[in-house]
This record gives sequence, structure tokens and C-alpha cells, in this order.
Amino acid sequence: MSKASKQAIKTDDDMRPEYDFSNGIRGKYANRFRPDTVMVTLAPDVAAAFPDAESVNEALRILIKAARKTSKKVASAA
Repeated sequence: MSKASKQAIKTDDDMRPEYDFSNGIRGKYANRFRPDTVMVTLAPDVAAAFPDAESVNEALRILIKAARKTSKKVASAA
């Protein structure tokens, strides 16, 4: 890359000068999670109700069971 094009890139860049990613490694932390991991952002009030990921999973499993029971009752009543 020529010096002129580097300067053009720098002038178009709105990144703060203290953010230096010149020695960064792309994807360095990408393998931390299993491929089937789904990341979601919880609202702060919801996140405060759960101490860890396992408690979230447990609550969701209970909700899934309840929803399945309800849908079976509705289907059999129809």
C-alpha cells in the first residue's frame, strides 16, 4: 500500500487514535464457543434474575415443558 493511500485511509477513519489494532489477530477468540452456542442479550432486569447460564437454561426448559403441555391440551380439546 502506498503512503498516499495509507494517509487517505487515516483521514477517512473515525476511529480514535488510542485504538490501535495494527497488531490485532482476526478471529483470535472465535473458537471460545462451541459451534452450536447461541448468544443472546438479556435485558438488565431479566439478567438480574439469573445468577448463571445454567439457571437460564433450567428456566427455559421448564417453560418449554409447560408450553408443550398447554399445546397438547388445546389440541386434544379441539
